[in-house]
Amino acid sequence: MKDLINYEDFVKLEIRAGLIMEALAPEWSEKLIKYVIDFGEEVGKRTLFSGIRAWYKPEELVGKKVPVILNMTPKKMGKEYSEGMVLMVDGKEKPVMIFLDDEVEIGSVVR
Repeated sequence: MKDLINYEDFVKLEIRAGLIMEALAPEWSEKLIKYVIDFGEEVGKRTLFSGIRAWYKPEELVGKKVPVILNMTPKKMGKEYSEGMVLMVDGKEKPVMIFLDDEVEIGSVVR
């Protein structure tokens, strides 16, 4: 188990609901999926990457709503940058995507 954090540490995370608008498998990587995720008017769209290509097909992710940490330092992936991190659960055999209900509005804060 990791070290305990306090509430002030937790509230530093900006976690919001986003809608996957586009997803593709970059030619330069065998592991990554590139997403364009919309967070609504306040935040706009962001490009993110996840190393989940062995378990998910890009086309099955389009139209899904997911929780994303937005205020992470951008990480260079190929010639682009990943501008956040999609939250997932460690499953027994693969990472499990967390899909949000249709009633969740994009841009909503996750608490």
